[in-house]
Amino acid sequence: MTSDLASPAKPPGASRRSALIVAHPGHELRVHRWLELERPSVFVLTDGSGHAGPGRLGSSQHVIEMGGARCGSVFGRWSDREAYRVIFDHSLDEVREVVLAIVEELVALEVELVASDAVEGFNPTHDLCFVIAEAATTIASRRLHRQVRHLVFPLEDAPDAASSSRQPVVRLELGSEAWRRKLDAARAYAELREEVDRAFTNHALDAFRVEVLSRVPAELSLEILTLGDAATTRYEAFGEQRVAEGKYREVLRLHEHWLPLADALRRWAASA
Repeated sequence: MTSDLASPAKPPGASRRSALIVAHPGHELRVHRWLELERPSVFVLTDGSGHAGPGRLGSSQHVIEMGGARCGSVFGRWSDREAYRVIFDHSLDEVREVVLAIVEELVALEVELVASDAVEGFNPTHDLCFVIAEAATTIASRRLHRQVRHLVFPLEDAPDAASSSRQPVVRLELGSEAWRRKLDAARAYAELREEVDRAFTNHALDAFRVEVLSRVPAELSLEILTLGDAATTRYEAFGEQRVAEGKYREVLRLHEHWLPLADALRRWAASA
């Protein structure tokens, strides 16, 4: 299925009043062509500093602006360490503050569509980004008196990977020039060289010539979205390894840490 978002008749510089909400700088590369077409306001939750490194917001700002989009009001609100602390401590007030800042801009811009990271159980901040975007679109829809669509895209799975929890809505197949620009942007993003190489190794290079944005049925529970058929999330398994190596003091757990915060945020957004 190919959405009319890919229509070549769309005039240069036109906007469908879209927004992109991602957990880390660099995620915008996954939807590079969509970003060029939609020119959204881009919100980035963390600075991409990782466990102890420097941030990479400058590189993402370059990608965003070269694509004709703009940086939103929330752009590197937390370091990666701070984002983990927010989840560990169930810091609902801090998350609500971020949601409301995004909502204010979505409403001011009369946004019609929000795209965000999907839930994959790979990184708790990626998954929290989904719930933040979901909460923001819920509240913005109520304030605008119309539905703001929320679509997601994968970060670990192949771009067009089938998922029982996602229903494809937008499918973009990149032409040669768009594909070249996307590859150039990814390869020029120095701080993500290892991640880009890993993605190209895990999936065929041509897999990234396709960009798919999907809808997540609202009736699916957070636990099903996050855990799926696995006995534990991938970030829990990784955390257990890090604790065994003496690099982490505690494992961030789905049921103990992530789900209580995500569920509280969902309940608040339903009536905020």
